[in-house]
Amino acid sequence: MYEKNIGTKQKALRINLDRRIYGSFAEIGAGQETAAMFFKAGGSSGTIAKTMSAYDMTFSDSIYGVEESGRYVVESRLVKMLSKEYSLLEKRLAEKRGSETTFFAFANTVVALNYQKTNDAHGWIGCRFQLSPQSGYNDVIIHVRMLDNENVVQQQALGIIGVNLIYGAFYYAKSPETLVLSLMDDLTPDRIQIDMIRFSGPDFADVDNRLMSLHLVRNGFTDAALFGPDGQVLQPSEALYKKNILVMRGRLRPVTNVQMDMIENGVKQFKAEHDVDENRVVSIAELTLHNLKSSDQSIDEKDFLDRVDILCSMGQTVMISNYLEYYKLVAYLARLTRLKIGLVVGIPNLEYIFEEDHYEFLPGGILESFATLFSRKVKLFVYPTLRNDAVYTCNEFELSPTMEPLFQYLVRNDKIEDITDYNEENLHISTDRVLEMIQQGEDGWEQMVPERVAQRIKDYCLFGYPCEVDYVPIGQQVRQKQEEQLTPDSQ
Repeated sequence: MYEKNIGTKQKALRINLDRRIYGSFAEIGAGQETAAMFFKAGGSSGTIAKTMSAYDMTFSDSIYGVEESGRYVVESRLVKMLSKEYSLLEKRLAEKRGSETTFFAFANTVVALNYQKTNDAHGWIGCRFQLSPQSGYNDVIIHVRMLDNENVVQQQALGIIGVNLIYGAFYYAKSPETLVLSLMDDLTPDRIQIDMIRFSGPDFADVDNRLMSLHLVRNGFTDAALFGPDGQVLQPSEALYKKNILVMRGRLRPVTNVQMDMIENGVKQFKAEHDVDENRVVSIAELTLHNLKSSDQSIDEKDFLDRVDILCSMGQTVMISNYLEYYKLVAYLARLTRLKIGLVVGIPNLEYIFEEDHYEFLPGGILESFATLFSRKVKLFVYPTLRNDAVYTCNEFELSPTMEPLFQYLVRNDKIEDITDYNEENLHISTDRVLEMIQQGEDGWEQMVPERVAQRIKDYCLFGYPCEVDYVPIGQQVRQKQEEQLTPDSQ
C-alpha cells in the first residue's frame, strides 16, 4: 500500500530497522546525501555495508573503468558503478549472510549547479537489488534534472529522491506504478524532474518501460519522455544531443498512408535544407497527453501501447509530451539541441497555431509565443489538406487582415513552407473513419494504411480489431531478448 505521508527520515529509518536489507552506496558529483540520510535516521549499521565517492577521475577510472565517451555523468558509468558495487557485496558477504539478506547497491553520478550557475544540473541514479535472499537482481534506473537555484539545495533533493528510490525498490516493487509515484515524495517538479525511468530484472519481467514513461508525464514528473523504435526508453538530452530534429504531432490512431506521406516527405524536404546535416536528422512522432485522453479524460493504456507499437514497427522514434502549444514544444527541443528544428503540420494545425485566442494568457499574446516558435532555427513544413474536393495549401490559407501580414512575413523569411511532394490520392483519408472501419470489421481500411500496419493490426488485434491473440508488446520482447543474452557472470 502506498504510504503518501511517510517522510524521508521515516523511510530511511524503516529500511535501517529491516534486518533483511543490506547494501552499499557509491555517490559521485554532489556529496553523499543519500547515504547521509540513512546515517542521520539512526540504526544505519543495519543497512550500510559501505559508502564511497570517487571524485577524482583517475580514481574513478581505476575502480569502474574508462568511459569511451570520456564523460562521467552518463548511464554507462552508472551501470558500471552498480555492477562493481553489487558484485563486491556478493563476493564478500554472500557466504556470511547471503541466505538471509536481500542485497542492494545504490549509485549516482551527477553534476550539480556550478559556482557560476551556468550549467545544466542533472544526473543518473540507480538501485540494483534483490527481493528475496539468493535471488536474481533487479535494476531501477532514472535520469533527473535538478532545478533548484543553489548547489546545497540540489544535494538535499538528490538525497531525498535517493531514499525514495531505495524505499520504493523494496516496498513498492510489486506495483511499479506506485514505485514511480513515490519517487517524488517530499519533492516537487519545480525542484527536480525525472525524464527517464527503466525497470529490468526477473521481478519486472512484465513491466513495459514505455508505460512507465507515460506515468512520468501523466504525473507531471516531466513534460516529455522518449523511446526508440526498438522499444527502449531513451534519455532525451542524450538521444537528441547535436541532432536536427523533425517532429510530427498527431493522434496516430492508427498511422495512415497520409501520415506516413507527411513524415516521409517532410523528412525529405527537411534534409534538403542548407543548414541541416542529413546524417544527424532524427524524425519523431509525437503523442500529446491531450491526444491520448478519451472523452472522459482517462487514458487507455492498451490503446496507447497499440499506437506506439505501430509507430515502433515503422521505425519511428516516439515522444509523449504534455506540450499542448507548439511553442512550448519548440522551447523544450531547443534546450536539447542547437541545430535546426522542423515541425511537420497539416493545415488544421496551422490554423490552430494562428488562432490568437490560444495565447490570451501570455502578456505578449501571440507575438510572445511566436518569438519562441519561430526562433532562428525553427521551420514549419505544411502538408496540404482536401477541402471541397480541392487541395488547400499555404497559398489558400486564409487569415484575418490583422494576421495576414505576419503570416506573409514568416513565409517570405523561410519560416513556413509547403510540402510540395505529396500523394494527392491520400488526402481523402480520415484517421477517424479508418478507426471506425477497423472496429466495425468493415472492408477497405487496409488500403488506407501501410501494408505493415494493416498486418500488425490483424495479427495483434490492435485498435479494437475483432479477434483474439496472446500479444507480447515490443518493450517486453526487447527485455526478454536482453535477459536471454546475459551471461552468467553478469547475473
